[in-house]
Amino acid sequence: MLAVTNSATLQGVSAVPVTVEANGGEKGEPRCVLVGLPDTAVKESLDRILSSLANSGYSRPRTRVTINLAPGDLRKEGAAFDLPIALCLLAVMGHIPEDSLEDYLIAGELALSGESRYVRGGLSMAMMAQKMGKKGILLPVESSDEAGLLKDFDVLPIRSLTEAVAFFRGETKIIPVQTSKPQLDKSLELFDEIDFADVKGQSNVKRAVEVAVAGGHNLLIIGPPGSGKSMIAKRIPSILPDPSHEEFLEILNIHSAAGNFVLKDENSFKRPVRSPHHTISDVGLLGGGTIPGPGEISLAHNGILFLDELPEFKRSALEVMRQPLEDGEVTISRSAGKVTLPSRFMLVAAMNPCPCGYLGDSMNDCRCSMPQIQKYRSKVSGPLLDRIDIHVEAPAVRVEDIQSKKAEETSSVIRERVRLCKLIQTERYKLNKITSNANMSNKLLKKHCSIGDKEASILNRAMNELSLSARAYDKILKVSRTIADLDGSMVIQMNHLLEAIQYRSLDRSYIL
Repeated sequence: MLAVTNSATLQGVSAVPVTVEANGGEKGEPRCVLVGLPDTAVKESLDRILSSLANSGYSRPRTRVTINLAPGDLRKEGAAFDLPIALCLLAVMGHIPEDSLEDYLIAGELALSGESRYVRGGLSMAMMAQKMGKKGILLPVESSDEAGLLKDFDVLPIRSLTEAVAFFRGETKIIPVQTSKPQLDKSLELFDEIDFADVKGQSNVKRAVEVAVAGGHNLLIIGPPGSGKSMIAKRIPSILPDPSHEEFLEILNIHSAAGNFVLKDENSFKRPVRSPHHTISDVGLLGGGTIPGPGEISLAHNGILFLDELPEFKRSALEVMRQPLEDGEVTISRSAGKVTLPSRFMLVAAMNPCPCGYLGDSMNDCRCSMPQIQKYRSKVSGPLLDRIDIHVEAPAVRVEDIQSKKAEETSSVIRERVRLCKLIQTERYKLNKITSNANMSNKLLKKHCSIGDKEASILNRAMNELSLSARAYDKILKVSRTIADLDGSMVIQMNHLLEAIQYRSLDRSYIL
C-alpha cells in the first residue's frame, strides 16, 4: 500500500516543497527504511516516530516499509518531517484513508509521547501551501499562531499525533487558527520609559533622526563620548512607523525561519531593531552557516540595524554590508546551496571622531596622533560611508542644556510627523514595490526629485567643493524629497536642498 502527503523544508527563509511517500507490504525484515538525502536529525526521526506511535496506542509496521522524501537530490534537515512520516505510516497500516493526506501540507516534530512540538518556518510553509492550492496546513500549536496571519487559508493547530489521526478519519473537526490583524495595533503603544523628551539639546541630531526615519535613510552619528549618540539611537524605535500587514508578514517570516518566537514577545508587532556587538563575525552579520540561514542584516529587515562604535567592527564584517545596503537583499553561496535573503533595513551607526573621542571638542583636548586618527577612520571605508545617506555631528552637550527646564519634544509628536510623511510616500509609490524615498530607483528619482535651475546650480557647487560621488548626488536628492514631504511641499525647494547637502559635509571633514 502506498501513502503520499506533502511537507516542506527550509532554504534560507523560504519553504521548499517535499513529498513524503511510504510504501508498505514489502517482503523482508519488518523495519522502516528512510531514503531521500535526509540529514542526521531526519534519520533520527524514525526512533522518535516509532516511540510516539507506541505511546499513542498504535503498533509498529509488521512489514518492511520504505519511506521516501522527494526530491531525492534536495538535502532535508530538521525534525519537521516527524508528523507527516508518522501519518504516512499509519495510512500504510490502514489506520487512515491514504487519499485524505494529499490535500494538506503537514509539518511538525513529535515527542516520544506523541505530542507535537514547535518547528521553524511555519509561516513560510503556510505561504507555500497556499500557493500550491492546498486546502490547508497542519502545524503544531506553537507554530500555527504566526501562520494564522495569512488571509483566506486554513491553518490547523495540532496538539498530538492522536488528534491528527482523528482529523483525517473524520472523527473530529479542528477549528482553523486565525491571528487577527487588529493585534497589529499593539505597535501603537510607545515605550513608557524611552522617549525623545529625555534628550536635552542636540536639536540638529534629533532633526536628522526624524528625516532619516521618515524616509528610511541610513544615518551616521559622529560625536565625542557622552554626547548622547547611543541615547538618541535607543529612542529611534519610539518614532518608527507601524509596519503594514505585508511588511509584518515579511518580518515574521524571517524570524520564524530563524526559530525566534516573535509572537510571544510583547513588542512583537513592532519593527525589528537589531544591535549586534562589535565582535560579531562576518557570518553572524551577513548570514550563512553550513545550511545558510539569516544573519543580523536579514533579521533587521523592514527595521533598524544599529551599529554602535562603528570602527570597532571588523573591516571585513562592515564591507559585507555594501551589497545589502544597495540591493535590499543578500545572496549567500555555500556547498549546501545558494540562497537569497531579504535585507532591506535602515542602518543607524555611531562613532567617535578619533580613538580618544575628543577631536574637535572645545571642552577636552585630543590625545591622538595623526597616524592613530588615520588608522581609526580607515576602518570605515569610503564606499561604505558613501552608502550612508545622512551624516550628522553630535557635539558635546552643554551644561546649560542639561540644566534647562525647557520641555523637549516628545516621541509621540515626532512620530506623528513621521507617520504623515510615510502616508505621502505610500500614496506616491502605491504602484511600485517600495515604501520609502530611500529606495527610489533612478526612474522614480527623475520623476519625483526634479529641481529648478537655482537649486541645480547650488547642488553642482556642492558636488565640486565636497568632491561627492554620483551616488551621493542621488542620496542628496532623496533626502531633499523626504525633507520636502515633512514640510508638506510638492516640490523640492532651496531650503530643503540646503539641509540635505549639509548632511553630506562629513564626507569632507572625516575622510582624510
